[in-house]
Amino acid sequence: QVRLVESGGGLVRPGGSLRLSCTTSGGRFRTRTMGWFRQAPGEQRTLIASIFDDGSAAYYDSARGRFTISRDDAANTLYLQMSSLKPEDTAAYYCNTAPVPDETSWGLGTQVIVAS
Repeated sequence: QVRLVESGGGLVRPGGSLRLSCTTSGGRFRTRTMGWFRQAPGEQRTLIASIFDDGSAAYYDSARGRFTISRDDAANTLYLQMSSLKPEDTAAYYCNTAPVPDETSWGLGTQVIVAS
């Protein structure tokens, strides 16, 4: 059973930055394409960034140009550096395999609130 634990969220002012972390266990992290998803209130959970096992990355929608996904395979950890945050980035953020998430492995997520 893969276990995913997200952390690093919080309250930040518009224009600020946050770094999210996702620690994984119980799976073959190094060989998997991983991604960050987010779910705003009343909306569906969507993929915003993914990183392949070779370290190359892809970004979707508003994550382009402001967010950077990275991974530390030795530590089985995924990161999301977010900058120039906007109120519309307010959401719960989750990590999982990408582009197809493992529906049995969702963690609790980490909440990001962007407000002044």
